Amino acid sequence: MKVRVDAICAGAAGALPNGKSSGISKQPITGPVAIGERGIASDVQVDRAHHGYPAMALHHFPHETYGWLMHHFGALPRLAQPGSMGENISTIGITEHDVCIGDRFRLGSALIEVSQPRQPCSTIEQHLGAKGMVKALVAASRSGWFYRVLEPGSAQAGDMLERVERGHEAWSVARAFLAVYGAYRAPDDQLRELGVLDRVSDRLVRDIDKRLA
Repeated sequence: MKVRVDAICAGAAGALPNGKSSGISKQPITGPVAIGERGIASDVQVDRAHHGYPAMALHHFPHETYGWLMHHFGALPRLAQPGSMGENISTIGITEHDVCIGDRFRLGSALIEVSQPRQPCSTIEQHLGAKGMVKALVAASRSGWFYRVLEPGSAQAGDMLERVERGHEAWSVARAFLAVYGAYRAPDDQLRELGVLDRVSDRLVRDIDKRLA
């Protein structure tokens, strides 16, 4: 699998309408960017409890979901450019159903590994001013996903994102997302199976443990 990276994005901390600080608003970067264990060098991740390195260094969100969101929620001016959903990597042609936990990709000269789906939260609704969006994203398994960085490197818009190693084929990002965060979580035995995968993030394991408690 190989897709073109349309944008690599980063941003600084900013205030949401409720006054909370967030790094969800990012902008496309021109030219090569350094990618390390903490993610993109110039990127700010305010909430390290929910969006932090090393297992969640980079966030990938399929750009085709922007059209889906605007179809259901209207124009949404803040979705004018990639990065508006807090993503570092924007592509067209690869979704949560195509990518599995543990898949490894070459991005420029960096090697990155899929660690978990993103859990949509109220920050998205605050940022975009669209009530009900989190529920809709969850129901449709449109979560995006996170990578850890195995080999630091550099990349830029226009580079190819190429899968170089398959992870756990039984556990797509979409399946993992619905299993843990969906309205009807998976049976306990499936959650335990997901939680012991060798490339799953520690954050997802903690969330699984909470659901099994």
